[in-house]
Amino acid sequence: MVNSRAVAGSLARSNPGLRKTFLFILGVLVLIPFLFPFIWMLLGSFKEEVDFMAYPPVWIFKPTLENYWNVFVENDFGTFAINSMIVAALTTFFGLLFGIPGAYAVARYKRTGFALIVLAARMAPGIAFLLPWFVLFVQLKLTNTYFALVTTHLIFTLPLILWMMIGFIEAIPREIEQAAMVDGCTVWGSLFRVVIPLTVPGIAASGILCFIFSWNNFLFSVVLAGEATKTLPVAVFNFLGYQSISWGPLSAAASIITLPVLILALLVQKYIVRGLAAGGISG
Repeated sequence: MVNSRAVAGSLARSNPGLRKTFLFILGVLVLIPFLFPFIWMLLGSFKEEVDFMAYPPVWIFKPTLENYWNVFVENDFGTFAINSMIVAALTTFFGLLFGIPGAYAVARYKRTGFALIVLAARMAPGIAFLLPWFVLFVQLKLTNTYFALVTTHLIFTLPLILWMMIGFIEAIPREIEQAAMVDGCTVWGSLFRVVIPLTVPGIAASGILCFIFSWNNFLFSVVLAGEATKTLPVAVFNFLGYQSISWGPLSAAASIITLPVLILALLVQKYIVRGLAAGGISG
């Protein structure tokens, strides 16, 4: 009996073009389930309401920019985008500022108790933190501020940075740090002059993922943000009504939220892959 797998393998080896074609088709089949919702959403953002609701679905239609006009002009999505950018950038900055020294303490001084507490915070559902944080910020009159949003977003992004960076720091031989300390470096000097330069791929990967998670955060923002600090995921609610849903503007708003993150991921994918791969090997 002929082994079909062996035959396919021999054909692939004898014909490199066939192998590339097979891998391309396989990649397309894998990507279709992930890309189809986004393509449908993007097409819907250029449809009029009658085309969006048509059945069977309309694939050839006259595109319109009315939905984007509605989003940017009538709903001030530009301001919401700036709010999301500020909150995500500050969350990433402070996450790295506190997460890297925390990961260094766990990796070098075995502060496992601290690491487990942080991990427990990451594993707990967000709703468990929402009520106490809300009561605290109401008492301190800090609702509708960037401080409240950044602080709550750090609950989930800081553990991510901490646990990713532990593996990278543990992969650095301690002899390099000891040599730096012999030359006069302090612990902090060793961290900034030796550890951080050697873990740039990990810092890039964890920072990018931190930014994306903060950008997409909805739960804390919908409760703690006000009109002055409303972020994009919360602003999408403007298109959800009790009687009807504005599908065209909703698709345009969802595309605006998704595109910056998608473009960022494509631009820095090599850092994400390199960082995650290095972290996996070092762990």
